[in-house]
Amino acid sequence: MPQEPLQIADITGPSGARILRLTGPILISNFFQFQSLVRSSISPSLILDMAGVPYIDSAGIGALVGAYVTHQKAGRNLALIGVNDRVRNTMQITHVEQFFCFYDTVDAVQGAARSA
Repeated sequence: MPQEPLQIADITGPSGARILRLTGPILISNFFQFQSLVRSSISPSLILDMAGVPYIDSAGIGALVGAYVTHQKAGRNLALIGVNDRVRNTMQITHVEQFFCFYDTVDAVQGAARSA
């Protein structure tokens, strides 16, 4: 099986939120850059745009949980947008879905933040 790349675009979003736009599967063979970017983030809000993520393995799930824990301990927000059914089902099966806030768009995340 050839190594499948994970491309990451690091974007500054509205209200200073940091957006990581992920394209490709999140796998043990390619998640290290993603994990490093998440761990180094000091933005009060991190949005993971996963619309381009077709699937995820257990290492990828671990990286997402690590992102959640890091942000939760620091009192920062973490939101996931564009998560497809296959990735969402994987998160349900591994019982981690409950830790995350899911949205369709960046605007939806911003709207939820304004109404909170």
